[in-house]
Amino acid sequence: MLDAINRLAPSGLGGVSGAQGLSQPTPVVSTPNPVQTEPLPTDFGTVLGRMTLDAISTLKQGEATAVAGVRGQATTQQVVEAVMASEQTLQASIAIRDKVVSAYLEISRMTI
Repeated sequence: MLDAINRLAPSGLGGVSGAQGLSQPTPVVSTPNPVQTEPLPTDFGTVLGRMTLDAISTLKQGEATAVAGVRGQATTQQVVEAVMASEQTLQASIAIRDKVVSAYLEISRMTI
């Protein structure tokens, strides 16, 4: 995260690190990231399936980081970031589930 902030810092500020003086500009070197193109899914089931797998992996990663924090193998910041990402993912999953259930109930009430 600090690397990203250093890349975004204006060159006149010399980055964020306290070890660097403000009078010495830090060159901002951006390396181009290769764009990976993969075919976009065309149906709702595929999109929902991928989102579900991503949510599951985020929740597992948050749980693993929390356990590592209890064992002293992860910093408090890493644990907080992982737990917050898990919480955000869980809230988004619940919101999507509620919308799907609401849509299903609305469709089931339609007259044929």
